[in-house]
Amino acid sequence: MSTPTFKQENEIVIRNFQHGDMPALGELYNAIVAEGDPDSFWWIGNEHNWSNVFCAFEDGKMVAKGQVSIITTLPAGRPSHSKHSIYVNLRTLPQREHDYALLDKVYPYLYTKALELKATLPKEYGTHLCIGNPTSEVANNQYFIQKGFHYLYSSFGMSRDLQEPIPLFPLPKPFQFSHWKMESSQEEQHYLDIEGEIWPDAPLRSDKLTEYKNYPLWTAIVVREADTIVGSLMAWQDGSNKDTVDGIIEDVFIREQWRNLGLAKYLLAQGLNYLKAHGLKTAYLEVLTTNKAALTLYESVGFYQTSEEVRHYIELK
Repeated sequence: MSTPTFKQENEIVIRNFQHGDMPALGELYNAIVAEGDPDSFWWIGNEHNWSNVFCAFEDGKMVAKGQVSIITTLPAGRPSHSKHSIYVNLRTLPQREHDYALLDKVYPYLYTKALELKATLPKEYGTHLCIGNPTSEVANNQYFIQKGFHYLYSSFGMSRDLQEPIPLFPLPKPFQFSHWKMESSQEEQHYLDIEGEIWPDAPLRSDKLTEYKNYPLWTAIVVREADTIVGSLMAWQDGSNKDTVDGIIEDVFIREQWRNLGLAKYLLAQGLNYLKAHGLKTAYLEVLTTNKAALTLYESVGFYQTSEEVRHYIELK
């Protein structure tokens, strides 16, 4: 199937997002989500983030919007081949999704901004510029492949109907369960240290943890043995769309020494019950398509696959 061509007779103006652009952004967002996955459209965030957001206007109408964000910053002590990651998100009006000339006008602004962000990261590691899209976003994925992006990995989105019965799992002795609010910076750093032990190549950033904690109903659910945290997950209400009543489960882990004891199922059941008790209808999480053990675990507590996302990258130089 040939790619449609677009004749651009009108001037395209590209600049950072401004206060007065909110109605135009709303129109673009509504047009995009009416045709596809709302999660494929990044929201602009707080005003301090707007320097990372670039909008394309044609005759006063917003026809495209792109932005970049640092996702992973590696601390010292990681293997030398490890990479920081900066992600880019670029969307057009649905009828312009094949308009690569339009995308080519916005992309250089995003790439240049990504280089600026890279300069703020620790120099001992390289940086990947990444893109993540639903597999259904064929035109957008193909655009970045043509730009030289390579396959990185794929993940499944999985949902769980909270109206269905939630199985009960016993908590083995001598473990204890609790909610953990991480009310001090020391507690937050303790969590980040453990999380980095689980995912050394993609540790959670402290600002991302702060973002999670600001979501409605956020909580961390942990299992301890004496004073030692051996497993955890986070849960909150989806804040990306005010019309949804979905719950999010994120950062599910059991430390290696305590695996295969049934603790992950126990934590998931506690997370599901927490979301249900707050009136949410469904729970959602993501898992790598290659992580068969996690897929089996989530399916055992009632999750099922609802979407697939593919990620690509280039070396940012």
